[in-house]
Amino acid sequence: MLVQNNRYLEHMRTLLILLLWLAGPAAAQDLTAFARVNAEGSVIEDGWFGRSDVTLSLSQGVPYRVFTLDDPARLVIDFREADFSGIVPADILPVPGHVSAVRFGAFRPGWSRLVADLAQPMLPATIGMRIDPSSGAATIAIALERAEQDAFAAAAGAPPGAGWDVAAAAPPPPPMDDGVFTVVLDPGHGGVDPGAVRDGVSEKALMLQIAAALAESLRRTGEVRVVLTRTEDVFVSLPGRVALAHEVRADLFVSLHADALSQGGARGATVYTLSEQASDAASAQLAVQHDRADIIAGLDLAGTDDQVAGVLMDLARQETEPRARAASAAVIAAMDAAGGPMNSRPARQAGFSVLKSADIPSILIEVGFLSSPRDLANLRDPVWRAVMVEAIAQGILDWRAADLAQQPLVRQ
Repeated sequence: MLVQNNRYLEHMRTLLILLLWLAGPAAAQDLTAFARVNAEGSVIEDGWFGRSDVTLSLSQGVPYRVFTLDDPARLVIDFREADFSGIVPADILPVPGHVSAVRFGAFRPGWSRLVADLAQPMLPATIGMRIDPSSGAATIAIALERAEQDAFAAAAGAPPGAGWDVAAAAPPPPPMDDGVFTVVLDPGHGGVDPGAVRDGVSEKALMLQIAAALAESLRRTGEVRVVLTRTEDVFVSLPGRVALAHEVRADLFVSLHADALSQGGARGATVYTLSEQASDAASAQLAVQHDRADIIAGLDLAGTDDQVAGVLMDLARQETEPRARAASAAVIAAMDAAGGPMNSRPARQAGFSVLKSADIPSILIEVGFLSSPRDLANLRDPVWRAVMVEAIAQGILDWRAADLAQQPLVRQ
């Protein structure tokens, strides 16, 4: 199946390249089944006359779709479903060029995504999938050609599909007004958004482990209902994380991270609360990194301001801000008492999008920094992680007790 450039310009928003049936044994295959991406035969490379070729080798044909996004320029390929296990970006993009970076992974249940950053506006001149009739193996081939910015912008945009931008790993439980203390734990990153990666340690996987252990610790008390924004390696958008907390009427939102910073030599546990004015340059850098998550995952952010405005408020309400700072202080005290190590300035502020809920106290915990050798060694240590998990749980419980005691005074 080939799509010529001029037709692409007219119909890119609704382009779905799905269900490619060929004669022979491959025709009997279920193209909704699982496909493995093979490193051998998969490559993105520059060609002649400003062209780039994207070639992906799959163990079998699967439904897929291709589209571009602007600001910044990206090529997005969705698969139902493709396994990228064992493959790193350098396997597919050995030499950055017109395609400057690539990432891939689970995007939502049943779907995987590859996102390629474009160093210049480029549009597919041809798109095709070839299936070997004897083995069922498939090859996706996309030829990219340079385009004018106006033409690229006119063609850019995700195909329509309800729920793609706010997909969560699992539907949230129904909200309950039974007075049970409800905490939403948010394991940072996930799926196509890997977060920081150092020496084989992936932030997205590590935070999922810590969140699961923290959820178990809180549930064991019998006093806490815990909801996770994701329970597996899938992508959840930033507004989707906050929206889930509102859906379950959370009393506290806790986002968990272990990022890497290229400047400042950051190390030690740090807890962030919301402020549009970052407390320091490193905090501002972190907020920018975090808020790029939806771009990294290949979301179409055009025209989303009105949709997000109802969920991500510019300022926390007057009552919520001091409660969030109190939660931060309680968690810092508990982690410090457990031995930390803590950052030299553990209480910080920045404009993280996931902290912008107006009516839910929200904190973001950098359990450590993967860019720090000391923190990386601690984060790899299951005993150290277990101690920190129990400390965070204790800090949350301490804050809850103090918050309940404070509420009658606030009402007065």
